[in-house]
This record gives sequence, structure tokens and C-alpha cells, in this order.
Amino acid sequence: MATLGNPTNTIAVLQKYNFNFQKKYGQNFLIDTHVLEKIIRESGITKDDLVLEIGPGIGTMTQYLAENAREVVAVEIDKNLIPILSDTLSAYDNVTVINEDILKVDINKIAEEKNNGKSIKVVANLPYYITTPIIMGLFESHVPLESITIMVQKEVADRMQVGPGTKDYGALSLAVQYYAKPEIVANVPPNCFMPRPNVGSAVIKLSRYEKPPVQVKDEAYLFAIIRASFNQRRKTLLNGLTNAGNLNVTKEQILEALEKMKLSPSIRGETLTLEQFAQLSNLLKE
Repeated sequence: MATLGNPTNTIAVLQKYNFNFQKKYGQNFLIDTHVLEKIIRESGITKDDLVLEIGPGIGTMTQYLAENAREVVAVEIDKNLIPILSDTLSAYDNVTVINEDILKVDINKIAEEKNNGKSIKVVANLPYYITTPIIMGLFESHVPLESITIMVQKEVADRMQVGPGTKDYGALSLAVQYYAKPEIVANVPPNCFMPRPNVGSAVIKLSRYEKPPVQVKDEAYLFAIIRASFNQRRKTLLNGLTNAGNLNVTKEQILEALEKMKLSPSIRGETLTLEQFAQLSNLLKE
């Protein structure tokens, strides 16, 4: 089977099937074997692993995954790619392709049926517009996950791993860092894709924590506070939280909590660490 990581082979497959790139699915196919090898290496996939691949496209990375994993489940939303995948993956008997929107797939069921409920590894080359909902969906649904190794827009990868006080720090940084340890493992320039995206990309590995690094009484409440703090970036934390309709706290209660934490009433949300948000959420929950 011709490896698709080579641009000539990718073009041949696309021409054979008269494939048209769909803007709405943000399709950019990888055409760089070094990057593909690096993703496989960094994701730490072995013959013991069940891998969930999101957005296999024409099967470029799927071929590499199939060679290295015990079994691969690839979820592809674009029905036009399904006949292509059955062709490019015909040599492998350890791949199942599901034509579905990943946000609607019961991943727990897949882990249960194909992996005895043990942790799975997720690998994906994600379209930019849906990166956050997919990652948060994976974490929040508490599916058994060991790690997520994904290709995303460079700026999003930066946002996932930065700390307080930087301009990229926000609700996504905190949410990712609550669930996992993020590490950018490769920067990938636009010329590694077809068609070429307008921006650089990066591969980031999110290694899932056994349990979160902070203890909170109510996870949903913590995230409601984080979202409210970043909703209006220019505002103080106090105003952000006071204006949020869903927190059920008064201005006085917020001021009292900030005082207990020895924080100034004029502090901004973007300067607080995950630990401080956890502490604040526990104090306000009381």
C-alpha cells in the first residue's frame, strides 16, 4: 500500500475519487512523513493500545496508527471520505471506520466493547473551528482516556499550555490544565498540509491526570467561575463574577472571599492560577 504521507500519493487518491475539499469541515491533509512519525512516537502508541482517531481524512495517519496500535477506531464526519478510507485502509484488518460526528459518538461504549473499559489513546488532526468542543467533550464526558495527541492551530496549542498573566491565558488554558498535563511536541509549518492552511500548526500531547491537580467541591461551579472571569477580559474579576447571572453570589460575598485569599478587589481574572480559582470556587460555594 502506498503511504499517503507522500504528497504524490495523496494527490493520486484525491484525483481517483474526484475529491473536493470541504470548507465546512476544515479539511487539511498531512503530507509529511516526518511529522506523522513524530506524532506516532510522541503519542507512545504500542501494540497494547486501542486508538481513537478523530477525522482520519483519507487515512494518512490511520495507516501509521494501524501499523503501531492493536486496534484503531476512526471517526470521520464526511461521508465522501468513507469509500476512500475503505480503499486506502484495505490492507488493515484492525481498523474500524465510523461515519459520524465525534460529538455524537458514545466513546465509553467503544472503550467498553473494544478495550474492556481500559483507557484509550486519542490521536487527531483537528479542524480549527471545532478543536475546543471536541477536547472539552472528551474530558468532560469522563471517558477512559490516557492521552490526547492532536494537531491544532499553533495559537490554540499555545493557549492550552500557558500560565497566568500571559495574553493567551484563558478559560481553555485552565480547563485543559485541570484535566491534563499539556506539552507541545512539534511545530508544523503550513507546507506540511494539503491544502496549505494560512497559519502554523502544532502537535500537542495532553496526558490525562489520574485525578485533577486541585480539589474542588463542585467542578461545574469552578468552570462557571472561570468562564465568568474571562467573559469580559478588560473587567476586574469582581465585576466579571458580579455580572454573571448563574453564580448565585453577591458582590459582598465575592469581596469577602478575595479578602480571605489576600487578593485585591481590583484584581483581574487572568492573573489567577488554577489553584486560586479552585480556592475561590470552594469559598464561594460555601
